[in-house]
Amino acid sequence: MSRINQKIVPHLWYDKEAKEAAKFYTSIFPDSKITNITTIHDTPSGDSDIVTFQLWGQKFMAISAGPFFKINPSVSIMVNFDPSREQDAREKINTIWNKLSEDGTVLMPIDKYPFSERYGWVQDKYGLSWQLILTNPEGEERPSMIPSLLFVGDQCGNAEEAIQFYLSIFKNSKQGHIARYPKGMEPDIEGTIMFSEFLLENQWFVAMDSAQEHKFSFNEAFSFMVYCDTQAEIDHYWERLSAVPEAEQCGWLKDQYGVSWQIVPREMDEMMSKGTPEQVTRVTKAFLNMKKFNLAELQEAFKG
Repeated sequence: MSRINQKIVPHLWYDKEAKEAAKFYTSIFPDSKITNITTIHDTPSGDSDIVTFQLWGQKFMAISAGPFFKINPSVSIMVNFDPSREQDAREKINTIWNKLSEDGTVLMPIDKYPFSERYGWVQDKYGLSWQLILTNPEGEERPSMIPSLLFVGDQCGNAEEAIQFYLSIFKNSKQGHIARYPKGMEPDIEGTIMFSEFLLENQWFVAMDSAQEHKFSFNEAFSFMVYCDTQAEIDHYWERLSAVPEAEQCGWLKDQYGVSWQIVPREMDEMMSKGTPEQVTRVTKAFLNMKKFNLAELQEAFKG
């Protein structure tokens, strides 16, 4: 499967820094580039830049859409440096750590931990969090970048239930490795998820519970775009995932765990990146009035 046809794409919300942040990230990681920048006009946030980029061969999107949501460490990107794949894995992890931590906030210093020879967790200057890890080459191979969900506050203890829920909705899914908190790791509760990985649509994700005191929780600043080929597919994900009626807007929804998703027709990417300014304006106007996307109406708007 080509990674660029990935079905689920991490989406980042910035106030004004989408282009700047994407430029920063693509300058740091290998096999990275900005693939498209489209500016849409007359949105509730004024002019918004939509940036599509790839990092280490994986697709991401970012939008500059005003100061409404702030990225926090409840969702981070786990970056695997595998010595069996990267000759200079240790050197690479140090270089990338130094760049990401510049003007950022170190959440766990880069060091040796019981679970890894070298690991660190940092929130960069744009607010996005990264967990850099030197992986054990004996294990099964994993992609270089994996989104990681941290269930905290009133969601702490729900990681396992959430994983089962997602596995029931997405195809090409399976449970990977699970490690549970042992006794004596208070405030973390014995049996809750210390680390778990799972596959949705052939893409790996990580989830964990944390009962530590955190001043953040899931929000719209980090969402997952799900690309759909048909209206039936849009309907399927919308009906299964949406749990907060007031969060439904322009293809966005929020599930029962507070995680934000965008259910979008794959064609819309084409429309927005390859359409004429008039076509983009018509499509934007049409989708700003929708909650769940109506593919036929978007196609109509595009054709004019």
